[in-house]
Order: sequence, then C-alpha cells, then structure tokens
Amino acid sequence: MAYEIRDADIAAMGANGNPDMMFELGVMYSTGRAGAFDLVTAHKWFNLAALKGSDEAKIQRREISTQMTKEEIAAALVAAREWITLH
Repeated sequence: MAYEIRDADIAAMGANGNPDMMFELGVMYSTGRAGAFDLVTAHKWFNLAALKGSDEAKIQRREISTQMTKEEIAAALVAAREWITLH
C-alpha cells in the first residue's frame, strides 16, 4: 500500500503505529521528497517501521546505514527511542 504524503510533519503525526506510513516517511527523507535529504531522519523512520514488522524497512535501513557515519546512526537511534517515548 502506498501513501501520498506531502507534509512530513502531518504524516509523522499519523504514522503512530502504522509501519507502512513510517516506511513511506523513511523513503521521503532518504530521497529528499520530504523537502530535505536527511539520512538520520530516514533511518529513524525505517527503524520504527522495522520494529513494527516491516521487512522492507529493515532492508532500506541497512542500505542507508552504509552511507552514514557511526555518529549519524547513533543520532538516528536516539531519535527513534525519543519518538517511541513520546508516542
């Protein structure tokens, strides 16, 4: 299922618990469709989708990790934990 999401902030509010929307947010940030190319945020969303059972998110998270520094990956993991805590 594909979602057409134009506003990443609104999408993030609706992504709570929905791995498909979380995955789509990861795609948006990893490709720049969200307005900015941001691998840290993309990794966060792929990680959250993977935690909800998305196998494709696991693959994408692994792929973008090869383009990230250890510090960026750590920042993405912290962001994912913070998101889980808040939602």
